[in-house]
Amino acid sequence: MQPPAGSQVSRVPAQRTPPEQLAPPAPAPAPARPKRRLRTVLAVVAGVLALLCVGGAVVGFVLYDRATAPDRSAPDVVVANYIQTFLVDRNDTKAQELTCASGADLDAVRALRTELEQREANFNVVVKVSWGPLARAKDGDGESVTTTLAISSSSNGQPRSSRREVWRFHVVDKDGWRVCGGSKIG
Repeated sequence: MQPPAGSQVSRVPAQRTPPEQLAPPAPAPAPARPKRRLRTVLAVVAGVLALLCVGGAVVGFVLYDRATAPDRSAPDVVVANYIQTFLVDRNDTKAQELTCASGADLDAVRALRTELEQREANFNVVVKVSWGPLARAKDGDGESVTTTLAISSSSNGQPRSSRREVWRFHVVDKDGWRVCGGSKIG
């Protein structure tokens, strides 16, 4: 249909802007991110558990170290531990932890242990060592500890022989008390 006469409407067809010249359409809103509370909670719980495990490992190490460290708290304690370790248990490695690193004069104690081992081999007996009270005395740069060693042998549960010897051990406080010498008295 034609526009009425005198109308201001143009008879030219409407012109449209080509699509390539149009403004780009408004971007679609980003989809809402799913809530990740579960992942956050799991991460926090994992972090706390990791810290507890590390703390537990440290505490375990410290307790283990204290439980297995030789007791070198006093001169008489270290001598008793040394006699037990070297003459009774015959454990050179543990006995070494109780002695001076250098300058130790323990040849007499080593000779006693060699004698005990030879008696066991030669006479087919079991030799046992025990000790009596430990007496402490100041001695130059450290202390001396004197005790009586009771050395007895038995075969098939029957006592064979026994003797008593008085021994003096020299101990020095070097990062804990350590046995630095031992000799038979008399």
